[in-house]
Amino acid sequence: MTEHADEGTDRLTYAETGVDIEASEDATAALLEAFGSDLRTEYAGLIDIGDRYLALATDGVGTKLLVAEAVDDYSTIGIDCIAMNVNDLVAAGVEPVAFVDYLAIDEPDEELTNEIGEGLAVGLEEADLTMLGGETAVMPEVVKGFDLAGTCAGLAGKDDVLEGEAAVGDALVGFPSNGIHSNGLTLAREAVTREHEYTDPFPYDDERSIGEELLRPTRIYTDLLEPMREHEVRAAAHVTGGGWTNLLRMGEYAYVIDDPLPAQPVFEFVQEEGNVTDEEMHRTFNMGTGFVVALPEDRAANLVAETDGQVIGRIEEGDSVEIRGLSLC
Repeated sequence: MTEHADEGTDRLTYAETGVDIEASEDATAALLEAFGSDLRTEYAGLIDIGDRYLALATDGVGTKLLVAEAVDDYSTIGIDCIAMNVNDLVAAGVEPVAFVDYLAIDEPDEELTNEIGEGLAVGLEEADLTMLGGETAVMPEVVKGFDLAGTCAGLAGKDDVLEGEAAVGDALVGFPSNGIHSNGLTLAREAVTREHEYTDPFPYDDERSIGEELLRPTRIYTDLLEPMREHEVRAAAHVTGGGWTNLLRMGEYAYVIDDPLPAQPVFEFVQEEGNVTDEEMHRTFNMGTGFVVALPEDRAANLVAETDGQVIGRIEEGDSVEIRGLSLC
């Protein structure tokens, strides 16, 4: 990927648009320290219930909701809510089994809630989940508009949970994203609305609007669980907030990405419109790869043969992510 940022135009960064990833991570660490959390994985909390683990993950849709609100289309954000939760469980090697949602809204809106429900139903079917219930809270003094989040419960045998630690010499297999997913939208929204409206045609596909492109739902990766176990995957990374630095959650190594999956056109569009540097793009967005796993090199070809994954690189000694001429740490 070539460097697009122009010195003569104001460059956008995620922090300048309101989201400082490092500050957010520090705040989360402080919260966990306050109550002495003993999380067992990078992506989900585990409770030992005898012969297996009960796992919980919670997440929301983020400012992608504002794109849905701007174009008055809420039909897909329920899928995002499901995906952001179940994918974290998959990254831990846990099978998602049940879900509850939480919708906070400033005033009752039957049409909006029905559309959100339709998206949730699609996500539940795709992830093979059961909805156990949820909560809709009307809070006009607290919420302007609405917010959508959820919590997913999963189960895993004691031997099914991933080690969570890669090893030097492992191969890295990447799996395509559907596009921008549900992270970095604060930066993306600021970038694309500098000169455009969400209803404008998307320059790379004039049959879709810019808003429709940003609203492509997050891919659900539950279909990877069985082949991950079969082919001895050691660790996985759900590429969300923080972009490619999520790979460092698999251990302190050098993640050498010498054959990355292609980034969809939406990323080039965001980069050009926001005059965003290559490094900022890779620290913020998935750049075409939504999920990455580390496994023994001799098992990688068989995993790729059974999935839509691709060997994208390898693990060496070090502490960085090397991709497209960048060194992220």
